[in-house]
Amino acid sequence: MRSSRPTLRSQLLRWLLVPLVLVLMADVVASYFVASAVTRGIYDGDLAEIARELVLHVRSEGGRTAFDLTPEAERTLLLDEVDSMYYAVYDASGRAIAGRLDLPVAAAGAGLRFADATYLDEPVRVAILATTPPLSGGRPVTVAVAETRTKRVQLTRKLLLGVALPQVALILLAGVLLWFGVARGLSPLERLRAAVQKRSHVDLSPLDDRGVPGEVQPVVAAMNDFMERLSGVLEFQQRFIADTAHQLRTPVAGLKAHIEVALRENTLAQTRAALAHLYTSAERLAHLVAQLLSLARNEPHSARTDNFSMLDFNKLALETASEWVAEAYKKKIDLGFEGAGREVWVRGDAWRLRELINNLVDNAVRYTPAGGRVTVRVHAEERPRLVVSDDGPRIPPEERARVFDRFHRLLGTQAEGSGLGLAIVRDIASLHEAKIDLVEDADGVGNSFIVTFPVSPVAAAANLAAA
Repeated sequence: MRSSRPTLRSQLLRWLLVPLVLVLMADVVASYFVASAVTRGIYDGDLAEIARELVLHVRSEGGRTAFDLTPEAERTLLLDEVDSMYYAVYDASGRAIAGRLDLPVAAAGAGLRFADATYLDEPVRVAILATTPPLSGGRPVTVAVAETRTKRVQLTRKLLLGVALPQVALILLAGVLLWFGVARGLSPLERLRAAVQKRSHVDLSPLDDRGVPGEVQPVVAAMNDFMERLSGVLEFQQRFIADTAHQLRTPVAGLKAHIEVALRENTLAQTRAALAHLYTSAERLAHLVAQLLSLARNEPHSARTDNFSMLDFNKLALETASEWVAEAYKKKIDLGFEGAGREVWVRGDAWRLRELINNLVDNAVRYTPAGGRVTVRVHAEERPRLVVSDDGPRIPPEERARVFDRFHRLLGTQAEGSGLGLAIVRDIASLHEAKIDLVEDADGVGNSFIVTFPVSPVAAAANLAAA
């Protein structure tokens, strides 16, 4: 279904053509005024010449002002094939002495002026000349010559069409060229759309940005970055599903075997022993499922970080480590906590950081033999640190990087585990932009896992205020 939203092409054409049309309209209006002024100048000059000619026919006779113009001269002077022309001559007292007595003439001072009026229900242009004729005996007169406006309108229209038509044609040509130019300019986008539309839903390879305009290349780069991240998420999901199926196969098969044994037992004691083994297997399976779910939730490609907030990591570590006292006591392990003695602020997610500490302490308690020590320390520094030390088997340097891989377990260890705890720790640390290191313990026995958090301006200010 085609979207009703305006297309980029229509918007570009609108942004380009609308200003051109507005400029054309403004130019046509300006051209009209220019053409009117030119026409007015031409025909007003003719009216002025006729008025001056009529002034020459004013005479002084017997002490009175008279007008001497023969009918033949009048027809010659006022003859026009298109417009009608009228005139009137007034003496100094305003009395009409010749011409149309009802011709509208407003009072005016000496000199020549022009006015628009209506005469015999037609618009006319009037030239009014107030002067003293050379043969009038010094008596001033006013001569008015009126002409209908037909020629003026015709000439104005011709001038306007002569100017506007080429401009309209130019705008139309520009519109056609813009249409094809915009279409040509947007063709890379159309090819990009077609390339994306033809792709399979499993094809997440980068889009080809060759021939793509520079303004669109950031969009293509963002899409390629998104597909790369999406590919990472899908790859993780596929790997997670494969790993889950592989890891669950063994405990499920064990559960099935224990159930079959329990069903074959005849005595209550034997059945209870079989059920005890079944419970242990179910507990291991539950732990594995919980670890798998935690691994999925904390996968760096898909986990959210916009809900992070400032929290007191010293308090969080103390509360989390205290929950392992009973388990450590049961295994005869000395679990200790060395806090910073004050608040240590970090930016993060409390639930995930608690899970990070839980997995580190679980790993330490699980591999530390009876009578050993596990110590959790929090250091209040510019970059806050968490250190979990144990007395477990020393991890060789060549193995230290691999212990954070999923399902990796050291050879020769008897402790049971899913091989996911340290992988979860690594992913949670990555989400918090923290660095995790594995080093030999300072006393030469066991290992120390060190989580170093990044410098946060807000956290640094809070830590400085708490110091």
